[in-house]
Amino acid sequence: MGLTFNLQRYSTHDGPGIRTVLFLKGCSLSCHWCQNPESRSRSLDLGFDARLCLDGCRLCVDAAPAFQRDGRGELVIARSGLAPELIQAGCAACPSRALTAYGQEQSVAELMAQVRRDLPYFLRSGGGLTLSGGEPFLQPEFTAALLAAARQEGIHTAVESCLHVPWSYVKPSLPHLGLLLADLKHVDAARFKRWTSGSAKRVMNNFRRLKSHELPVIVRIALIPEFNADEASITDMLDFVAAETSATEVHFLPYHTFGMHKYRQLGLEYQASSEPLRDTEIVEFAVREARMRGLTAVLRGEA
Repeated sequence: MGLTFNLQRYSTHDGPGIRTVLFLKGCSLSCHWCQNPESRSRSLDLGFDARLCLDGCRLCVDAAPAFQRDGRGELVIARSGLAPELIQAGCAACPSRALTAYGQEQSVAELMAQVRRDLPYFLRSGGGLTLSGGEPFLQPEFTAALLAAARQEGIHTAVESCLHVPWSYVKPSLPHLGLLLADLKHVDAARFKRWTSGSAKRVMNNFRRLKSHELPVIVRIALIPEFNADEASITDMLDFVAAETSATEVHFLPYHTFGMHKYRQLGLEYQASSEPLRDTEIVEFAVREARMRGLTAVLRGEA
């Protein structure tokens, strides 16, 4: 069984053709700008959209002790130690879907039944299945099994990964993988640690290990203000891609703030800029520098 939190159909930005994208729970990084904060935890998460909460409704309060109304009638959630059964009880009782449970255990067979529905689109467009997250390789056995099942049915497979995992977690999936979309956030160890709580060395070493495998790799670089959206950072990252990885294509994703509302719903603080990246000159610099190194540069619309 694997822990997932979303399945998105008809995607055209997560690999070739029309894709079905399955999002897996759990991530080994805590990037300040993460646009899927509901993916970080390896367990069930609770989202609360106050805009949908019905005045005077007490159904969730009656269903689970974690939910209470304060003196002003506003819903207060005791998030500390919030057990999965309490999350599920509150969400089941909510008539307006103001409460959302992020996380669902599903089997390979259950998911493949959903993926097969999109086979006609895959066949016509050259698309397939993409695993995203979170970090899919944090569920190594499940990810490898799902990729293998898809490949057995002739479905193209791709994974979106931050590569911040032990190599032993990546290796089982490689025989079943058609494309790897790998994030490169920074090559400066101190800056990487400060903004992601992770190790740049681990990511870079995994990129190096991939060179010995005949696997297409596309590097994705999200351009984040105050973190890596500057000429020195971009130059260092592109030098690494050109010299030490097998990738020949780089996708640049200018920073946006579309995911900010999710932090409020999860009761989390948003730590990145509240303004999107508007510096077109730095984006043009990144594309130009990539092409100067013989890399194919693609500008994507989101990070």
